[in-house]
Amino acid sequence: MQIKYGERMEYHVDFFSEGEVKNPLFKGEFLENHFVVDSGKGITTFMVGMGKEFEERNQIKEVYAAAVKEMKKYRIKEFSCDIAQVMKGYGEEALRDIVEGLILGEYEPEHFPAREKYECTVSLTGGRWTKEQEQVVQEMISVLQGVMLARDMVNKPANMLRPSDFVREISEFMKGLPIEIVVFSKDELEEMGMAGLLMVGGSSTFPPYLFVMRYLPKKEGPITGLVGKGVTCDTGGYCIKPAGSMEGIKGDMAGGAAVAGAVFALAKNEIMENVVAVIPMCENKIAPDAYIPGDVITSYSGKTIEVLNTDAEGRLILADAISYAVQNEQTERIVDIATLTGAVAVALGGQVAGTLSQNEEFYQKFQKAFETSGERYHRLPWYREHETMIKSTIADVKNVGGNYSGSITAGLFLKRFVEDRPWIHLDIGGTASVDPPLFAYQSKGATGAGVTSLYYLCKKGF
Repeated sequence: MQIKYGERMEYHVDFFSEGEVKNPLFKGEFLENHFVVDSGKGITTFMVGMGKEFEERNQIKEVYAAAVKEMKKYRIKEFSCDIAQVMKGYGEEALRDIVEGLILGEYEPEHFPAREKYECTVSLTGGRWTKEQEQVVQEMISVLQGVMLARDMVNKPANMLRPSDFVREISEFMKGLPIEIVVFSKDELEEMGMAGLLMVGGSSTFPPYLFVMRYLPKKEGPITGLVGKGVTCDTGGYCIKPAGSMEGIKGDMAGGAAVAGAVFALAKNEIMENVVAVIPMCENKIAPDAYIPGDVITSYSGKTIEVLNTDAEGRLILADAISYAVQNEQTERIVDIATLTGAVAVALGGQVAGTLSQNEEFYQKFQKAFETSGERYHRLPWYREHETMIKSTIADVKNVGGNYSGSITAGLFLKRFVEDRPWIHLDIGGTASVDPPLFAYQSKGATGAGVTSLYYLCKKGF
């Protein structure tokens, strides 16, 4: 999408509150729309309803995304969009939401065989443009490139995104940016003692990797560690998933994709904060020498893990990756993000992700970040009894805690490996993909969950 300023075009989108227009065909209800042709001026106006009042800022994204999707339906590739009323009612901050709605409304997943993608030019009208507003638009374009990177990766079929493909595609996307990339091969992982990552991915024909991105624009200062799960194909291993759960196994690397998208946006916008991203990449398949329930491993941290479920593999590879970030990258705080459990979707649905943290100050910063991004997270509680659920009688910890509190115990498993670092755990098991879309700025498939919130968390002064 190309975004420019000030020029009203032949096709124009305008936004109206409920009851604002006296038209029997258009009441102005939320996301209601209606075309009006003005033959005298030669302009076709597309009217979009905003309802009585926006209850949350995500509704701003929705009305603009809905407008773009309607233009897409008729293959209208040049149109103008009024922003004056929304900006007047909701302030300068609304410009971020407007741009996000427009760009994500245009987005569509890759198709096989390939077909021509819809690309449009939008002219924003209403008000006097400032240099600061133009900078906001450019910043959001870069952030949304990161979101669309994550969506594209998650939407790829598993046979088109092996761990080696994941390494290559992210590396290609980061070219030209001040990001140092280090990739540890299977042989190097064996030398390092990455038993969790090797146990899950070592038996696949397509070997595992540990992928590290260092964006360190400041010579000094704290380093935030972002750790994202990168399982490019998750059959569940010998605890094989039921047929109904197999459709989504290609997207079990959404956490890793989110981390990559956030680092891209930070570097592209030259945000002066140090970040190291760590993505363990592998497949979780069945093989003659694959791991089985009852196995015990010694993780990279030295802690032993009793494996009781091979479909609880994400926490095994994240444990190694978190320990690597803590021990080798001088990270002072850790965020992990993963499609870790189905239990979080049962609890919170596809609208809200789950989160745990043991550091109040760090969590408050994250809360401010996701309130800025418009994403939804709910902080899960835990008590001593939850921690005893993952206590093993033959190892330091077991990788599942029973039939209940699955999202909480999965997060607490990872807490064992962050040592004394402030830590936030994000479980996007319900929000990483949608079918059908829940909001107008989504499309069927990947959402890019986590990218914007991680970006704002790492960017100070937002």
